[in-house]
Amino acid sequence: MDATTPSPSQQLRAYVDYLRDLGIYDLYRRENPQTLISDALRESLAVAQTQKAAQSSAAAVARPAPLPVKAPAARPAPQQREPPSQPEPPALSPELSAPMPKPVSFDALGPIADPVAPELRADALLALRAYIGDCTRCPLAYAGRHNIVFADGDPNARLMFVGEGPGADEDATGLPFVGKAGQLLNNMITAMGLKREQVYIANIVKCRPPGNRTPEFIEATTCSEFLVKQIDIVRPEVIVALGATAATYLLGVRQSLSSLRGRWHGVRGAKVAVTYHPAFLLRDPRQKGEAWKDLQMVMKEMGLEPPKKPA
Repeated sequence: MDATTPSPSQQLRAYVDYLRDLGIYDLYRRENPQTLISDALRESLAVAQTQKAAQSSAAAVARPAPLPVKAPAARPAPQQREPPSQPEPPALSPELSAPMPKPVSFDALGPIADPVAPELRADALLALRAYIGDCTRCPLAYAGRHNIVFADGDPNARLMFVGEGPGADEDATGLPFVGKAGQLLNNMITAMGLKREQVYIANIVKCRPPGNRTPEFIEATTCSEFLVKQIDIVRPEVIVALGATAATYLLGVRQSLSSLRGRWHGVRGAKVAVTYHPAFLLRDPRQKGEAWKDLQMVMKEMGLEPPKKPA
């Protein structure tokens, strides 16, 4: 081997240096930097280094300057979510939010109107119905009402029945007491020796309360104006208050039904008897005998006889 010819170990070191210069790895540190390599290998290494430098310069020109890296913004501390607030219901008017005042007797709602001639009473009631119109005077007008239930019967009736308010059947037809409670009332009237067409039937309120609930004070007192006028036009001799609600607003008292039954009261020039509402009698048929006692008191006052049973 010629002295100027590098040994295999020298050639290996030269290639390792070459790889190191390329920036791949610092795999080997030369112990002797004056390692002799052939001129051909030295020239090839020099050409390779020159090409590497040229490529690095071109890449530096072509590569855009790196964008400044922004530090991530500090995240705010997580806040505990509050449960969504429910919308507050609208404030009630003083009339609805206040405790129920003491009801006022129909006698205290104004003087009794001048009597209407019997032949004019039907027209007077029609005029009153027209005056009521598509009533929006109380909250019941906005509670799903379908029909205003004005009244039914004879404008010249001697006997008047006053209930609480319309139910679903009454709201659908516009007539009072046409459902199951109405059928029972018809039977009660028949047992007294009368026909439905011979009596006058109305309610404390003329619109159905939602779910057949008891009318509120503001609803009943707003509608009282019309019932007072109906009583003054018809001029019945006797009024039968069907249930506690009717008795409360007609008489202006809040007492138990048992304390009001069995004796006479007075409203707008008519005698008033208090008995159970037919809907209550449907729920508790045991009280039908007590209701019949109340009706017998009315029959005695009016001189009525029950129909004779067929032989």
